Amino acid sequence: MKAADLQIRRATSDDAPVFGRMLQAFNDEFESESPDADSIARRAVPLLERGEIDVLFVGAGPDGFAQIRFLDSLYSDGFGVWLEELYVVPAKRGTGLGRALLDAAMALSRERGADHMSLTTSVDDTAARALYEQNGFTNQEDVPGGPSMLYYERAL
Repeated sequence: MKAADLQIRRATSDDAPVFGRMLQAFNDEFESESPDADSIARRAVPLLERGEIDVLFVGAGPDGFAQIRFLDSLYSDGFGVWLEELYVVPAKRGTGLGRALLDAAMALSRERGADHMSLTTSVDDTAARALYEQNGFTNQEDVPGGPSMLYYERAL
């Protein structure tokens, strides 16, 4: 698929129901706990309107999305960006949509003043890891002398 053929657009709060359904599908596919699509949409609206998150859709379906969260930084004058989710529907994987979404998310982040992006992915998601590594992301364990990093979370 040629980059020129891709339709990537920034979601608005009117797109929250579509985003909610897609995020729930993503969580269902990977057997992650998830609120229902309507709850996700309701929560996404104010975040989109305040610019705390951005969602990019690819394809007319849409066929995938990237969701990024902007965070003030204590380490630089720019924002930090957390790539919270990047998802391509199973039937469209391997067609370049994930790479296009990642490129668009990085470009939008730079436009908004971000100077670094962070993300997590599971160890066994080799396709995602390859995509991120091919685009310059480093796993701290791969940095010579770098510390092993672990991601923890807990319900409160």
